[in-house]
Amino acid sequence: MVNNLEQGFFGIGIQNGKTPENLGVLWRSAQNMGASFIFTIGNRYAKQACDTHKATGAMPYFHYENFDDFFNNLPKGAMLVGVELDEKAVQLETFKHPRRCVYLLGAEDHGLSNAAIEKSHHLVKFKSELSLNVSVAGSIIMYDRQAKFNFKVD
Repeated sequence: MVNNLEQGFFGIGIQNGKTPENLGVLWRSAQNMGASFIFTIGNRYAKQACDTHKATGAMPYFHYENFDDFFNNLPKGAMLVGVELDEKAVQLETFKHPRRCVYLLGAEDHGLSNAAIEKSHHLVKFKSELSLNVSVAGSIIMYDRQAKFNFKVD
């Protein structure tokens, strides 16, 4: 039996994604890691040929024209977790994932917008020698959530 007071959900998406491949790989990972929904913000994308598991047909996919449109439509009670190399961001290793949240990643070339950074309830980052592909970064975030969820998530 599911305890409605303990269950949670998460969605993950990219703001101004740079390439269709990044989105397709992120969506495939999201489907495998238990995401409740996926989304994009902005118009820098095209059909995702690498979404071989057809994640957009298996879970809700939302598109938002801009950040304000997205932010105004966050699920009730969900925390926005921005993934960004920022001095205010906490290290992923010590981050406690909210039960109900939406993870937002920025494109590799521009990162998150200033509005997204300012309005995020949490900012998280992780150690990496060099920059990572956005879909890889998203997969690491989801894996960390899944690993910690098996123990205790706030």
